[in-house]
Amino acid sequence: MATVILVRHGRTTANASGTLAGRLPGVRLDEVGAEQARRTGERLAVVPLAAVVSSPLERCKQTSRALLAARETTAAADGSDLALVTEKGISECDYGEWQGRLLKDLAKEPLWRTVQTQPSAAAFPGGESLPAMQSRAVTAVRRHDAALEAAHGPGAVWVAVSHGDIIKSVLADALGMHLDLFQRINVDPASVSIVRYTESRPYVLATNTHAGDLSWLRPPPPKKGRRRSTKTPAADAPVGGGAGPTARS
Repeated sequence: MATVILVRHGRTTANASGTLAGRLPGVRLDEVGAEQARRTGERLAVVPLAAVVSSPLERCKQTSRALLAARETTAAADGSDLALVTEKGISECDYGEWQGRLLKDLAKEPLWRTVQTQPSAAAFPGGESLPAMQSRAVTAVRRHDAALEAAHGPGAVWVAVSHGDIIKSVLADALGMHLDLFQRINVDPASVSIVRYTESRPYVLATNTHAGDLSWLRPPPPKKGRRRSTKTPAADAPVGGGAGPTARS
């Protein structure tokens, strides 16, 4: 199936001050976050994208616009002309009464330990539960993935720009991990994680990366005299690990 590149928004003023921003308005990238988003845009500029889908919160839309701006110099080469699409399903967790508070103060709350050790039982006062957050995020990502594959073929690659806990929950689902283990996953600001969904299982191709060439995500050119295949790549895992993406013909 298609491949989704999960990008967390760049660092914000709330991140820098240790505040749980949640869905509060007016939370924007700081100078560090803007630079992080720019660098991530440069990494992704070499990859032909079918779509850029963003959480509706401003920090994610800022990051998404930086990714799109970096593509302007390559648009003529790959024919891309992308518009930013927003998706409520990958918006930040609704932390309810916790949002806007300092993390150091929240760490003193009894619920903090539940969030750390048994997220499947955690529900934020006046907000949503972590299982509900994961369910709507995974549903949204898989829905967009299936639609983009149907429209662009199994080699389609797209970007979802979202938030730390959202991306961690999507990765946990792809890894087959119980939600109670999702705190073992780290997702930094402006980091890139990659998941490829197939009929048999998802494949997690990368997590929390900050640098490195992503041109291997380009679909291979068709062989001379042959049209590009529209068949879905084999979904079986290569025993022994395989030869890696550079060996694809």
